[in-house]
Amino acid sequence: MVRIGSLRTVAAFRERIAALGLEMPCDDSILAAPESPLAQPLRRLVIDGRSPGNRVAIHPMEGWDATPTGAPTDDVRRRWTRFGLSGAKIIFGGEAMAVRPDGRANPNQLVLAPENLGGIRGLVDVLKAAHKERHGRIDDLLVGFQLTHSGRFCRPNDKKRWEPRVGYRHPLLDARFGVTSDAQVFSDDALAALAGDYVRAARLAREAGADFVDIKHCHGYLLHELLGAHTRPGRYGGSFENRTRMLRDIVAGIRADGNPIAIGVRLSAFDFVPHRPDAGRAAPGKLGPGIPEDFASLLPYRYGFGMNAANPVEADFSEPLEFVSLLGELGIQLLSASAGSPYYTPHLVRPAAFPPSDGYQPAHDPLVEVALHLHAARILKQRAPASLSVIGGGYTYLQEYLPHVAQAAVRAGWIDVVGLGRMVLSYPEFAAHALERGAIETRPICRTFSECTTAPRNGMPSGCYPLDPYYTARPENAALKALKKA
Repeated sequence: MVRIGSLRTVAAFRERIAALGLEMPCDDSILAAPESPLAQPLRRLVIDGRSPGNRVAIHPMEGWDATPTGAPTDDVRRRWTRFGLSGAKIIFGGEAMAVRPDGRANPNQLVLAPENLGGIRGLVDVLKAAHKERHGRIDDLLVGFQLTHSGRFCRPNDKKRWEPRVGYRHPLLDARFGVTSDAQVFSDDALAALAGDYVRAARLAREAGADFVDIKHCHGYLLHELLGAHTRPGRYGGSFENRTRMLRDIVAGIRADGNPIAIGVRLSAFDFVPHRPDAGRAAPGKLGPGIPEDFASLLPYRYGFGMNAANPVEADFSEPLEFVSLLGELGIQLLSASAGSPYYTPHLVRPAAFPPSDGYQPAHDPLVEVALHLHAARILKQRAPASLSVIGGGYTYLQEYLPHVAQAAVRAGWIDVVGLGRMVLSYPEFAAHALERGAIETRPICRTFSECTTAPRNGMPSGCYPLDPYYTARPENAALKALKKA
C-alpha cells in the first residue's frame, strides 16, 4: 500500500490510480468558486422553496456523547457548530437519532423524543448561527436528521452489552452480536408498530427545524438488514416488495400525518459477506489483513443486499437499481450512497490506512474501495429519476486529492453532491477553504487513523484524537494510546 501523503503531485496520484487499474476522474488543480463544479447550486433539488447553494454535503457522524436520556450535550453542540462552519450546504442527517430509546446503538445516542425536542432544536440553531456568521447566508442551507433503529447493533443501556433486535437470523453474524433466540427477531406486528415510531420522529424533526429526514437504510442497521431479509417469512421478507415494505409504510405514514417534511435515504448500495482478520498473516503486534468468513456452505448466499449470491464478495446492482426506482415513485428527493457495514466490513464503508481496534489491516490498497464507492454512486446516479439527487461518499481517504476527484466527479455527472464524513472531524473548514482559496491546508487533513471509530468501540466519545486539539487534550486520548500500544 502506498500512503496518499507520499504522493507529492497530481501526476503521482494519477499514476497510482492507473497502476491499480482503477477508473477515477481527477482534475489537475483545486478550483475555487465560482468556477468549481462543487460551488454550483443544485437547482434540481427544491425543499420548501430553497435549493442548496453548493454540491457539498456533511454525512452523519455520531459522537457517543449525548446524555443518558438522548439529549444533546456541549460536545454534541460543538460538533454541530463545526458542521455549520464547514460551508457545506446540505447537512445530510447530522448524526443518527434513534426513533425510540431501545433502538440506540449506544447509551449516549441522541433520541428524537418529545422531552429532547428543545435541545435538538438548539442543534439546528447553533449550526445555522455558525453557518451564517462564517458564510453570510442560510437561505441556501438544508439541514436533515437521520432517523434510525440500530437493530442488530443495539446497545441502549450498557456500552459493553449487546441487546439486539433483528430482521432475521444470520448464520455468520448472530454469534458475533449476541443473537441466540428467535425471540430477538422482530415480528411483523412489531415492525408495523416501529414504522409508527418513525412517523412520530419525523413529526418531531419538522418541529425541531429539520428540512428533511433521512430514513436510514445503511451499514447493517435494521432497515438495511430488512433489505436483505430473503429468508424471512411474512409481510417483511422474501420478495423485493416485502423487503421494502418498511420504507413504503414509513413514507405513507409521514404523508398521512400531514407532515410536509422532505425525505431522503442513506443506502448501503452493496454489501459483502462479513470479514475478519487473518491471524495467520498478522505481523507482530498488528491485526491480520481482512478476509471473508467461510461462506462455501451458504451458497447461494441469501443474507444481504446488493451482492452476488453466487460470490458474495462481489456487488450486484440489480436490486439497488430497483430500489432507486422505488425512491422516485415514493417522491423521495435525496439518496446518499454508501456501502457495507462498519461492524463487519469496515474496509468497505471507511477505506482507511489504519484499522480500528475491532477491524483488520487492509488486504490491498484502500483506493480500491474508494473506487468501488465512486463506481456504485455513478451507477445509481445514471438510473436515478430526475426528481432524485444522489450524494456520493468514500472520499475522505483521498486526502490531498479529495477536491481534485470530487470536482471532477461532479463535472462528469458521476454524482450530484459529494458527501464528507471523517474529514470534517479533523478539518471542519476543508470544503470552505477549497472553494474560497482553491487550496487546502495539509496539517489537519484526516489521515484515516480510525481513532474516531476505535474510541467508541471501546466506550469513549468519538472525535479526532490525533488532530483536533479539543480531543487531544482529553483524558481519553491517553487511554487510546495505551490501547493501541497493547
